[in-house]
Amino acid sequence: MSTFWKTKIPQIMVLFFLLTLDFALSSAATNNSANDSNEKRWAVFTGDGHAGDCQCQGDDLRCVQRLGQWDPWGEYRCSYSHERRHGLADKHAPAHLMGDHVHDQGEWMVEYKYMSMAMAGNRSGTENLSTAAAFGFSGTNMLVAPTNMTMEMHMVHVMYGLRDNITAYLMPTWKSLTMDHMRNSTFMPNPPLAGTPFRTHNSGFGDLVFGALIRLYEGCDEELIFNLGMSVPTGDIDRRTTIPTGGMMNQEFPYPMRLGAGTFNARPGLTYKVYQDHGSFGLQYQTDLPVGTNSENYSVSTEHRLNAWYSWLPWDNLSFSYRVESLWKSDYNGADPDLPPFIISTNRPDMRGGEWVNFGYGAALLVGQGHLLNAEFVHPVYQSVNGIQLANDWSLCVSWSKAF
Repeated sequence: MSTFWKTKIPQIMVLFFLLTLDFALSSAATNNSANDSNEKRWAVFTGDGHAGDCQCQGDDLRCVQRLGQWDPWGEYRCSYSHERRHGLADKHAPAHLMGDHVHDQGEWMVEYKYMSMAMAGNRSGTENLSTAAAFGFSGTNMLVAPTNMTMEMHMVHVMYGLRDNITAYLMPTWKSLTMDHMRNSTFMPNPPLAGTPFRTHNSGFGDLVFGALIRLYEGCDEELIFNLGMSVPTGDIDRRTTIPTGGMMNQEFPYPMRLGAGTFNARPGLTYKVYQDHGSFGLQYQTDLPVGTNSENYSVSTEHRLNAWYSWLPWDNLSFSYRVESLWKSDYNGADPDLPPFIISTNRPDMRGGEWVNFGYGAALLVGQGHLLNAEFVHPVYQSVNGIQLANDWSLCVSWSKAF
């Protein structure tokens, strides 16, 4: 990537977020100030002013006659009630995101979500490195260098509406981690293996995520939701392997190959969504904040994620989304004394942080009686890592959900 784009992409991202927020707020202001002129916007219609009473003002017969048909620009979707509009294919955020919607009191939702992520090649800052250049880099990878990694995650997400504006959720996870490596040409623990590749694998339950989503504000076409989330350390961080040394030594897995954080983590977040006739906009700020240190004397990265997306709704049951994400991660705090940092870079707690900008492309489809299929593909357009790390390559997430 050229120097120009390395410096300009973060600025472009900030501008994108500001423009999206400005457009969303402007649209919301226009919608809430609708009058009796047959504008295709929602306004409080009758009753006690609850958002459920939101309806298009006026009697545009085109809206009534074309409900549910092909409507790529929202030309005929204007007379939908608040409840029906919020139940279309763009009702959820893109597949990688969570914490963006609540359910009515007494309503359940069950979701199965699968995510696969790939990392390929070594990187220092914004520059790619060959495996040969990774050996001995900054005093690490003296014996072994990582070359590729994949992570698969299976999630079962259960939500229940405690009240109309408060939804509780619980999400157990199962992780499958695989990392490929190359031994250095001088490999002291087992010289016959020098210069050869090997693969390690670890799988099991990850950390348990749960919390409550609280709708702080609801207008006719917008809502603001606070995510009061946390995770508990149910993922194992003490597993060991003999594969790297060919059976000569039994050692703990490095940091990225561990199944959990080992700490209780606070996961607060905030989501703002605006619904339009032609689609919807969303902004989300999400964090992952470890509390204290774990039994191995370290805490994982503090994470901050800022997302902006637009979902286009060409049909009531079909939407396409485009998402931009900025991710900031700190290095680990502390260190596991059982992980010698000179052996491999994945043992270095000071080489876990960085900055990333990701683009996501998704689609959502409503089928049958309210079954929602959601999928999204994500790839990085900018990544600057601390020290030397494996570079992010791509991520895919697909899900099925049903509310009842």
